[in-house]
Amino acid sequence: MVSLNRSGHSRARLLLSCLGAALLVAAAGDAPGATATSTIMVSVTLSTACSVSANPLSFGTYQPGQGSMSASTTLAVSCTKGAPFSVALNAGTGGGTVTQRLMSFGASKLQYNLYTSAAHTTVWGDGTQSTATVSAVGRGLMSGAAITQTVYGQLPDSPANVDLAPGLYTDTITVTVTY
Repeated sequence: MVSLNRSGHSRARLLLSCLGAALLVAAAGDAPGATATSTIMVSVTLSTACSVSANPLSFGTYQPGQGSMSASTTLAVSCTKGAPFSVALNAGTGGGTVTQRLMSFGASKLQYNLYTSAAHTTVWGDGTQSTATVSAVGRGLMSGAAITQTVYGQLPDSPANVDLAPGLYTDTITVTVTY
């Protein structure tokens, strides 16, 4: 038979070792061993935006009886990329209609109109009375992405225009972009 004689030091060491191992096991039970996850949905609604700028249109100096005059100007339309839009021109402040615009000088009225092409065949208006609007699709709002559209004007050498007092005749057209 073998006898094991343990001294007080050996027992204390063994007890401390067991106690240390038990503490490590207990501490290991508190350490995270599993995870849980979730997701965050992030969203934004991008609205459509457009802006327009217009340059003046000047026919220069009209000499009655010397023939009709033509002139053109440009509009710059910037819209959110991919956004369809249309451009309408109203009748103006001169007292005319979209089919017969008028420039005024006091009570005097000078006939002219605005067109979608240099051929002067389609009146650029608001889509009523056989007039057209011009449509396009936005290329973005960054500089250089604007769509330039040409407005063609014609001042006829008509009997109504030939018999007018000299002066500066003007009209103001409102440009409306619908998107």
